[in-house]
Amino acid sequence: MASYKTIQEAAERIKPYVKETPVLTSSTLNELAGGKHLFFKCEIFQKVGAFKFRGASNAVMKLTADEAKQGVVTHSSGNHAQALALAAKLRGIPAYVIMPKTAPVIKKKAVAGYGGKIYECEPNLAARSTTCCFWNVRTYVLTALISRVVFPSQGIDCGRGDEADRCKIHSPV
Repeated sequence: MASYKTIQEAAERIKPYVKETPVLTSSTLNELAGGKHLFFKCEIFQKVGAFKFRGASNAVMKLTADEAKQGVVTHSSGNHAQALALAAKLRGIPAYVIMPKTAPVIKKKAVAGYGGKIYECEPNLAARSTTCCFWNVRTYVLTALISRVVFPSQGIDCGRGDEADRCKIHSPV
């Protein structure tokens, strides 16, 4: 679990790259919840349309210069792939994304649109992991560089920390 200090550092690190998204409420849903006050963090308005951009940005922006120059690699069929591709583009480094052949075309187009280089694999976790590992080994053999693997959960806790902090600030007393 990340400390509050780590969360604050992550929030500052990603602040120039992420959008501040609204926290909304619904009186109808509050009633349906028995009078509880529900709050909805609307990350659909975030870049790439998902909270995953926060975590991917945190993971990419905290890489050292030496780590960053080698690029990042991941396996994902959607939101994390897009998030990592955009975060890498903003950092000016390459992103290599292993995607299942069956991933939606719209997701693949988004990844490519953000500058990610897509490598396809069979649609199962073993194939994703193997292809990701094989890709990194092959690249190392050919170029003596190895890209940093960024998994969908890496950096996410800290990336989401600024949301929790803002929710606390925006919540009614």
